Amino acid sequence: MFSNSKREEPGFMPNVRIPQNSPFHGGQTATVIARGVKVEGEFHSQGDVVIEGDVRGTISAAGTLTIGSDAHIVANITAQEAVISGSIQGNLQIEKQAIFHATAHIVGDLTAERITVEAGAVIDGKVQIGIGTAKPVQVESVPVVTPSVPESREEKKEESPSLL
Repeated sequence: MFSNSKREEPGFMPNVRIPQNSPFHGGQTATVIARGVKVEGEFHSQGDVVIEGDVRGTISAAGTLTIGSDAHIVANITAQEAVISGSIQGNLQIEKQAIFHATAHIVGDLTAERITVEAGAVIDGKVQIGIGTAKPVQVESVPVVTPSVPESREEKKEESPSLL
C-alpha cells in the first residue's frame, strides 16, 4: 500500500533549496517547474520559483525567479529578483536585480532596479533601469536662434551709392 520508493516520473522534482552560491540565497524552499513540464495560465508564488520547463501565461513571484537554460517562457513576468538563462517572450518587471546569463534570450520590455548582462545574452525590447530611484530630468526651454544669412556682394553693390 505505502512504499518508500522514490518517484521516477519524468518531470517530477521535489522542492529544492536555493544553492548557497546563489546571489539571492535566503535559505527558503523554491517551487520548481521541472524540464518536460508544461504550465499554462496564471502562476503565482509567495516565494522563490525555479523554471526548467515551459510556461505560457502570467508568472508572478514574490521572491527570486530562476529561469533555466532549457526553459521556454511565453508570459509576462513580475518578480522581486530574477536570474535568467533561458528564453522568454513577454515583458519583465523585476523589482530589484535581474541577472541575464549568456544563454538568455528575451523578446519583450524589461523594467528593473539593477541588471547584470553577460556577453552573449540577448534582450530585444525596451530596457528601463533604476526607475524606482530615478528622478525625472527637467529640460529647460532654450530659444531657437536663427543665424542671419550674409548678403551677397551683388546686393551690397546695388544698395551702396556709386562714386562715379
